[in-house]
Amino acid sequence: MFWKAVLLGLIEGVTEFLPISSTGHLIIADKFIRLSNHLEFTNAFKIIIQLGAVLAVVKLYWERLWPFARGKLQKNTLLFWLKILLAVLPAAVLGFLFDDLLEAKFFNPRSVAVALVFYGIVLLAVENLLRRKFPRPADTPLKWTTALGIGFFQCLALIPGTSRSAVTIIGGLLLGLSRPAAAEFSFFLAVPTMLGAALLKLAKTALVFSRAEWWTLIVGFFIAYWTGLIVIQIFMRYLQRHNFKFFGWYRIVIGLLILLSALITYLK
Repeated sequence: MFWKAVLLGLIEGVTEFLPISSTGHLIIADKFIRLSNHLEFTNAFKIIIQLGAVLAVVKLYWERLWPFARGKLQKNTLLFWLKILLAVLPAAVLGFLFDDLLEAKFFNPRSVAVALVFYGIVLLAVENLLRRKFPRPADTPLKWTTALGIGFFQCLALIPGTSRSAVTIIGGLLLGLSRPAAAEFSFFLAVPTMLGAALLKLAKTALVFSRAEWWTLIVGFFIAYWTGLIVIQIFMRYLQRHNFKFFGWYRIVIGLLILLSALITYLK
């Protein structure tokens, strides 16, 4: 399972911060490489290693996220965290209530493919809508209502294939943030969101993991972390000169290929 964990960790680290759905890509990848026959462990693995990638955000943005980074309490940083926590609440409540139901109904390639295509179209439509609109500067203070609005957008990402990054970035753009500011807030929002999701999954399943499965999880976790460190920096440089249309088209093409593959398999 070692090399499978490495591959899935790489996929997670690359896709977590791009608006293309990390969970969706992990579900599709697992259909080909089959991490484990222990379904409960496999589903937990896909969620928990996302926290590894998200810790890359903490590393890169430590001074902006830690209220005492400059030796004393920074009130602006504390207020910013309160806005992040406000944005987390809607998805946290729905995820806690419907986690098992969503996993049973939507953690499959067909649901992922439909979500990839649909939100790929949405991403293209949003970019076309905002093409002539001058964006709000990246350093404009984030409003409480904007944070909460993005939080409601994040609820859509409870269905795999949607992409938490995609819907929070789309929400940020529609609510007036610039592309870099929307992407950064999406990164920051991921920290408590994925921490909560990982802890919930561990609480439900950790006692059934074998020693080998724990080591597999640790390998995937750290590969996702180091890959995430690289991808975040490349992505932010990309956004200085480009929009999200490439990712919209990528989602549509990949989603259609998955649906075509499913159709061919069905016809056989």
